[in-house]
Amino acid sequence: MKKFLLILSFSMGIYASAQEELKKDSVVVDTVKYWSVLGKNTLMINQAAFSNWVGGGANNVGWLAGVNYNITYEKNNDLWENIIVMDYGQNDTKGLGVRKTQDAINVSTNYGRKFSKSWYFSMGAGLQSQFAAGYEDGNNPSAKKISNFMAPGYLNLGMGITYRPNDNLTVTLRPTNARWTFVLDKELQLAGSYGLKNDGDTSLLQFGFLGTALYKVKLMENVHITNTASVFSNYLDHPERLVLAYGAVLNFKVNKFISSNITLDLLYDHNQIQKTQLKQTLGIGFAYTLNNGVKRSDRKDSQWWIKK
Repeated sequence: MKKFLLILSFSMGIYASAQEELKKDSVVVDTVKYWSVLGKNTLMINQAAFSNWVGGGANNVGWLAGVNYNITYEKNNDLWENIIVMDYGQNDTKGLGVRKTQDAINVSTNYGRKFSKSWYFSMGAGLQSQFAAGYEDGNNPSAKKISNFMAPGYLNLGMGITYRPNDNLTVTLRPTNARWTFVLDKELQLAGSYGLKNDGDTSLLQFGFLGTALYKVKLMENVHITNTASVFSNYLDHPERLVLAYGAVLNFKVNKFISSNITLDLLYDHNQIQKTQLKQTLGIGFAYTLNNGVKRSDRKDSQWWIKK
């Protein structure tokens, strides 16, 4: 019996030791925690109806759908940020028909390697365009076409430095940046259109300086504003003709699923039109926010502007 107990004790010891080693070998390194995914999906609806209304008015209904994602990898000295913004909206007005009210594609990626506190050597790329054709006379489909998908489309590729003291402010300066303008709609491939040199050209290459900035501010509880700005100067031809852009999104959060947005966009691009362009929208509707991140969301100063 003593021999049996001795053998049993010895066997149990070996088993326990084996289990301990197995646990050590089965530890999985959590790489997901270095990724932070912030996303917002929106669907805005607006409608107006009139019947015997002396003040006048036309029945109309409109909608706007959009996605806005920020996917970031942040570990030690590495920072890789990816931004996806897509919006499209239409309005159907009695007597006028269906017209486009919002149309934007903006995708960018930027990788940085930290060399000092909050400073990174960086390189990245960005693509801007739209989904559907645009027309003169308030987007009237029977009017002259002035834009389309990838007409124009802009591709930026460059390197420089990025300043990022926190998740609410990012400034990137690229003294070496290639900017391609694409015009893939044959009807719009005319000399002078979006800077094209000759009829039939499909693209224009520029090389210069690109600066971009992103700044998020909490104005009050459930009211936040996101500011974006950019400037581009072409070294090769008329560097004084700056391409300037500014965008602001003011978000009013009603509850977990309902919010209201006011957007403002200003643009000056000599190759498009020698005037300042302005676009403003207002909408209220459904908004679903995705917040999935461990590393950055654990920090108290991170992701506060969309916390539930």
